[in-house]
Amino acid sequence: MKTIGEIKAEFGAAGEKQKRELCGIYAADPRAGVKALIQKVKKDGEKLEAERARIRLMSVYEEKYGDLGLVCGIDEVGRGPLAGPVVAGAVILPRDKEILWLNDSKKLSAARREELYQVIMEEAVAVGLGMAGPARIDEINILQATYEAMREAVSNLKTVPQILLNDAVTIPEIIIPQVPIIKGDAKSISIAAASIVAKVTRDRMMEEYDQVMPEYDFASNKGYGSARHIEALKQYGPSPIHRRSFIHNFVS
Repeated sequence: MKTIGEIKAEFGAAGEKQKRELCGIYAADPRAGVKALIQKVKKDGEKLEAERARIRLMSVYEEKYGDLGLVCGIDEVGRGPLAGPVVAGAVILPRDKEILWLNDSKKLSAARREELYQVIMEEAVAVGLGMAGPARIDEINILQATYEAMREAVSNLKTVPQILLNDAVTIPEIIIPQVPIIKGDAKSISIAAASIVAKVTRDRMMEEYDQVMPEYDFASNKGYGSARHIEALKQYGPSPIHRRSFIHNFVS
């Protein structure tokens, strides 16, 4: 009889179909450790099926507009912070590749975002990024800066999409057909992917800024108005990456 450790190793090396077969093979094993292992494998399988069902629901827009050609999701991160750029992502996902766990970047842990970022960058048909810095935000306002970052993200795609799925907005000066979707980052896998790429890119930038300006705690607050950030802003004044039009309530 195989040891429980050997059976665990067998399950660990097995694919989904093989795991189901192994559950049947070891179903009669009376040992509590084996029963617990089978129960865990079955629960994990149920979670996986539930996730696939969720992803199918989040693919309805991609299915609806897929006949038009390549579908691209657009989203931005960083409209609200007191410091740092606004960053936009544009992502064309492959139609023949399943990527699980995609969701609004705000609903994901930092570890999950990093994991998905790598998958998206490896599997996507194309990824484009755009950004507008603090000076540009102050010059033309955050909404126009966001549109500018989105247009840059689309222009940086190596492949031209036939339709854009946008999180809530219609981007001016874009000739590609657009579909604005309210709360699109939770309803479309393409927009969710764009939100993840934009979020990870911006977070990494703010962590780098923290290395040279640690007093503002950018690594933790990512430029948002946390109590510690506002306290530092009042004590040290604005940094080169602060948005002057956003901080007049805190500094003269």
